[in-house]
Amino acid sequence: QVHLVESGGGWVQAGGSLRLSCAASGSIFSINAMGWYRQAPGKQRESVAGINSGGTTNYADSVKGRFTISRDNAKNTVYLQMNSLKPEDTAVYYCNARILSIKGYNDYWGQGTQVTVSS
Repeated sequence: QVHLVESGGGWVQAGGSLRLSCAASGSIFSINAMGWYRQAPGKQRESVAGINSGGTTNYADSVKGRFTISRDNAKNTVYLQMNSLKPEDTAVYYCNARILSIKGYNDYWGQGTQVTVSS
């Protein structure tokens, strides 16, 4: 069984910062790509940032220059440092990882963590 557990969400004023963490646990052989998505009320889930096993990153245009994704392979953990937060960043943030386990390669999702940015 593989699990992703997120932490670090909360409430912050516009211009502030938050750091999200997502740790994978279970019978993991290896982790390929990891990423962060978000879903605001009434909107579809969208990709925020991704990082592959080699460390190459990609970002949504709306967060470029403000958010930084990183990963610690030894800890099976991905991070999202969010700076200069805006009210429009308010959403539930989900981590995603493509993981090789005894069940083969599968995509796993965290439970989501709420980020609220007030103006």
